[in-house]
Amino acid sequence: MAGFFRRMLPKRFRKERVVVPVVRLSGVIASGGGPLRQSLNLAGVSQALEKAFDMKDAPAVALVINSPGGSPVQSRMIYNRIRDLAQEKRKKVLVFVEDVAASGGYMIALAGDEIFADATSIVGSIGVVSGGFGFPELLKKLGVERRVYTAGENKVILDPFQPEKEKDIEYLKSLQLEIHKVFIDMVRERRAGKLAADETVFSGLFWTGGRGLELGLIDGLADMRQELKKRFGDKTKLELVTAPRSLFGRRAPGISLPGIDNVGAGLAAGLAEAAEEKALWGRYGL
Repeated sequence: MAGFFRRMLPKRFRKERVVVPVVRLSGVIASGGGPLRQSLNLAGVSQALEKAFDMKDAPAVALVINSPGGSPVQSRMIYNRIRDLAQEKRKKVLVFVEDVAASGGYMIALAGDEIFADATSIVGSIGVVSGGFGFPELLKKLGVERRVYTAGENKVILDPFQPEKEKDIEYLKSLQLEIHKVFIDMVRERRAGKLAADETVFSGLFWTGGRGLELGLIDGLADMRQELKKRFGDKTKLELVTAPRSLFGRRAPGISLPGIDNVGAGLAAGLAEAAEEKALWGRYGL
């Protein structure tokens, strides 16, 4: 309401200030969450992004990214939504990395027209990884017999309860190479003319913000508040934009609660998800 009355005043009586919307994109990237964690995905951030880009007087949209990666599909979906909104609303996108923007987190960061980080932030990890566990020997020790029936010879490819097969591994690696190429093409397109001629950029390694700047993965080392005030003036106001909250305080598109019959299974799955999330962050020393 205050903003409405301020706009009604003649321009010479207004105290002009610039408002820059800020959207936080934080967490492991996955299509769904669980009882012990809430993932970063398009469903959870789309409303906040649209609200931020709808702020007509804003000269830019600032994105704060803090993610060790995750689903390449969700990463690309978020990236595409940001770029679509930026072009539709003709807004500049400024990305600021907190602790880490690695793997899928860096893929999302590519949506920025400029990317900034702290000197001690972690950026990069341009690669693809798949992981899991195998339990064939454990079943034997427990006296458990694996029974599975399929139509289609490859329906149980990479089954964790059966010994690994070389052809299954080769097939998985072929998929990884396809996804890796998509990622590389995105980096080369978005960082054209800025990347260093160093092929280790695409090796899956990750670097500090300082080294990332030398490699052309980011555009500068900067604090968000200081950078935005330097660009748009000392009166610049940063306005955090979030998704609507439900009755229970969760984001509206967020996690559904398990039914009473599934509470135990949900908690068990949640513990596994929490362990996986911890491992992703731990890879970068966080």
